Amino acid sequence: MAKQISDLKLGILGGGQLGRMLIQEAINYNLTTMVLDPDTHAPCKHIANTFECGSITDYDTVYNFGKKADVITIEIEKVNIEALEQLEKEGKLVFPQSRVIRLIQDKGVQKQFFKENDIPTAPFILVNGRQEMLNSNFAFPFMLKQRRDGYDGKGVMKIETIKDLDSAFEGPCLIEEMVDFEKEIAVIVSRNSNGDVRTFPMVEMEFNPEVNLVEFLISPSTYPEPIQQKAEIIAKNIAAALNITGILAVEMFVTRNGDILVNELAPRPHNSGHQTIEGNYVSQFEQQLRSIFNLPLGDTRCITNSVMINLLGEKGYDGVAKYKGLEKILALDGVYVHLYGKKYTKPFRKMGHVTVVDQNRESAIEKAKYIKQALMVIA
Repeated sequence: MAKQISDLKLGILGGGQLGRMLIQEAINYNLTTMVLDPDTHAPCKHIANTFECGSITDYDTVYNFGKKADVITIEIEKVNIEALEQLEKEGKLVFPQSRVIRLIQDKGVQKQFFKENDIPTAPFILVNGRQEMLNSNFAFPFMLKQRRDGYDGKGVMKIETIKDLDSAFEGPCLIEEMVDFEKEIAVIVSRNSNGDVRTFPMVEMEFNPEVNLVEFLISPSTYPEPIQQKAEIIAKNIAAALNITGILAVEMFVTRNGDILVNELAPRPHNSGHQTIEGNYVSQFEQQLRSIFNLPLGDTRCITNSVMINLLGEKGYDGVAKYKGLEKILALDGVYVHLYGKKYTKPFRKMGHVTVVDQNRESAIEKAKYIKQALMVIA
């Protein structure tokens, strides 16, 4: 890139917490940041150089916003692809590329991509509505996923018996064989325009079963080295097959017999990489900037053990957010709090995260469990 990075304008589609943490890194590079988001109270509003309130799914709004930026990126996949395609035709740099976002917007197309590129994934079929599910003779139980617009556990349901089909999603879906997995894992891979690739060490995730959101994330993994290497190779192969510029989170299952199956992709910073801010030499957010501006990629190694806890709105509370127990947890060593600037809480809304770093893995996990109980988002 001929210009200095500090002379360039970065346009970010989406003004949520991922954009906020990206801007916090961009400030270190003197980057000018522009954000487009439909929410007047978006977390990015007060830290972006310019904030525009508008739809990220409307062609004209996205196109006109993108015209003002040198490089355009996303913090959520649900954006207007046609506008990004036109901007690319006019010479704007869009990373990840619009074709990658288009593929990942549709979970059915994503699964077919896995199949075509020999990426290990659970058996699946594509269906349109309950009758096709019934006619498919796909064995119960199975996972049902809406092909579009699912996120944070939404758009996914378990179908255990034929009776469950009464409440099943209608419209384009995929049904997927239930995976008897031991652990959910993730690898974040980054790739710049030169084709340089780096993976962050594999992490382990523990989910809240009620809402299918990550509750704890533990880094680094203690799985045997061959399993970790296999997961990292899969992530690199996917990045190469996509020819992506940017950062890509690859969510996977480790099955009980030691196989690895890919679940889903996210072509942006991801919940499974928040601990990298304190736990790794380079964070996923700085790495996103390095990759989209075609800079040398950073050192992804872990500095120490880290555990990330998602801070979710408590059940039964809806209103202006209050953080109960903050002083208690700040009395612990190695605790880093990240609040996302969201004024209002509601049940299970992502309001922030806390990272615990400790040379002793078990000590980090114990502190994380304490924080989970002690820190509450109420109204």
